[in-house]
Amino acid sequence: MIRILLVDDQPLFVESLRMSLENYTDDFQVVGIAKNGSSAIAMADELEPDVILMDVHLPDITGVVATKRILQEHRAIKIVMLSTYDEDEYVREALRIGSSGYLLKDISPTELIAAIRALHSGLVQISPKIATKLINAMYDGTSPKIPEVSSRFEWFDTLTDREKEIFGLIATGFDNQQIADRLLLAEQTVRNNISTIYSKLEVKDRFEIIRLANTIQYH
Repeated sequence: MIRILLVDDQPLFVESLRMSLENYTDDFQVVGIAKNGSSAIAMADELEPDVILMDVHLPDITGVVATKRILQEHRAIKIVMLSTYDEDEYVREALRIGSSGYLLKDISPTELIAAIRALHSGLVQISPKIATKLINAMYDGTSPKIPEVSSRFEWFDTLTDREKEIFGLIATGFDNQQIADRLLLAEQTVRNNISTIYSKLEVKDRFEIIRLANTIQYH
């Protein structure tokens, strides 16, 4: 059973969300509903849910601030931000502090349920529209913008020069064949390099690469 805490100050939306999650699944349990960030923090302490769906805009503190405070005490909780808008500032900050995803509220119930199940398995969830914006922000049309990395990001220095190049191309939306074509490599060579990158950085998918790349850019 996946135990879920909902955080939103809009009664009609949050009740509709609760009904969708509980009526269309037999492995989800909504354990509570918080109407503001302070309540979300208190209920996370009390209920220790597996997943929190957190509205970005709350009446007291932002969902990002609430998320940061919860994750300081409960690293195992998966928190997904929900928003009506794909605001870059909130997206980047949410990913930087460890949010497990950022989804738009217009997502269908079926897609949301699938996202929560994938999230519970350890996969980062980002709305395609948001992922596209993140990728475009890191791409100037000719080459990936791989920023100069400071000593605070030792994990980046574990990569070889070739792996750093592939890392940048993954983060800017290139698939394996496109990377192979761009770097004049065999696709199998690219796949081998990507497996090594995932292993070194302890990531599971390309969205986590995007999150790491945005962590670099944020600083």
